Amino acid sequence: MISHHAALVYTMVLMSAADTNMTDAELRRIGTIISNLPVFKDYNMDLLPQTAAACAELLDDEDGLDRAFELIVAALPPRLRETAYALACDVAAADGEVHQEELRLLELIRHRLEIDRLIAAAIERGARARFTAFSEEAVETV
Repeated sequence: MISHHAALVYTMVLMSAADTNMTDAELRRIGTIISNLPVFKDYNMDLLPQTAAACAELLDDEDGLDRAFELIVAALPPRLRETAYALACDVAAADGEVHQEELRLLELIRHRLEIDRLIAAAIERGARARFTAFSEEAVETV
């Protein structure tokens, strides 16, 4: 069994690793999330490297993804499942592009955490709004 903090970290690490390219933007986003969100207020940041490494090691196993999901689901109370999905969406959007592998993993997370499709769509739209880049062209069309 892992803690709810570790389950949230696992979810973000899974998302970052989905396309086999953990970008600096995604890693920075994970750090920012852990540093700033109230759900992590009592999390010991010194545990982050070992928690992320444990998740990565688990993914090396043949059934690692399924085992990671089992741990995540067991550790997250229902009230934090939407939070986990929102954090996954933020990590996916952090580098400005969402790849097919990331979309597939988001779908798996949604199903495994039993997130309602409409709620998931709202969470996804919020992430898209937060990570949309501002451009001069957007100003000219206003």
